[in-house]
Amino acid sequence: MFFLNILILLAAILVAAGFYLAALAVYPKVIPYLETCRREVEAGKINLAEFDAWPKEEFWIQSPFGYPLHAMYFPLDGAQKTVVIVHGITWSLYGSVKYMPIFRKRGFNVLVYDHRKHGLSGGKNCTFGYFEKYDLKRVVDWAFSRLDPGGKVGTHGESLGGATVLQHAALDTRLSFVIADCPFSDLETLLAYRLKVEYHLPAFPLLKFASLASYLLTGMRFSNVSPIRAVRAVTTPVLFCHGAQDGYIPPQMSVDLQRAKRLGISRLYLAPNAHHAEAFWNNQEEYDRITGDFLAESGL
Repeated sequence: MFFLNILILLAAILVAAGFYLAALAVYPKVIPYLETCRREVEAGKINLAEFDAWPKEEFWIQSPFGYPLHAMYFPLDGAQKTVVIVHGITWSLYGSVKYMPIFRKRGFNVLVYDHRKHGLSGGKNCTFGYFEKYDLKRVVDWAFSRLDPGGKVGTHGESLGGATVLQHAALDTRLSFVIADCPFSDLETLLAYRLKVEYHLPAFPLLKFASLASYLLTGMRFSNVSPIRAVRAVTTPVLFCHGAQDGYIPPQMSVDLQRAKRLGISRLYLAPNAHHAEAFWNNQEEYDRITGDFLAESGL
């Protein structure tokens, strides 16, 4: 009886720990919308005078799951190509603004939006691309609707956005290009790494319980989210970018993703002197050049 009680206690602890870890993952502490803007401006990543001067439309797109997605569209006169830029976890569409000049000067319309549970969008939780990829498809649908037949649409994503654009590319063959900046290759692998780094805990059996808890909370198991599985079927040209000193999502994940993409154009840029989501900001001229070369190689 004593040992049975110990087993029951251990099981209860594992279940509780699983729900705690799952909640940390799927209910991230999101930075308020206007605060993300303030921080981007303060860091010099948004020039407010320039941003305010750009023609823009602010609107809402209905997610296939019933909540509104907040978006902004920055059109260029006569442009028949659009990039959809997807921000990272805890942030908002303002985190995408720093990338916009790269594309605007090359004749692209730009569309940015807030992930579910981020910014001004609805949605109760974050699923690391599992449901977000379908939201992105709805946003891409909108982008195509504003172009003439034959218009081109591509995607650029940072961190969570990078993982999302890769998963979306596996189900949407209309894209002309994808740029994935500091994406993770596999959610279970990433969470095991974060458990070790942040909590000094082994992945087994905690992640199994946390994955089950995530499924009960969101309908998504951690094993359902694997950009490296998705990218094997992607024929769209993809540029993988990653800070070489990234300690949050290891740059090896982008190396593995690039190796896994066997169909179509696949390029890799490991940015020097850059930690997580710093590849562009710490290497702006080189990032711009590499992106331009990739777009040209992709026919854009």
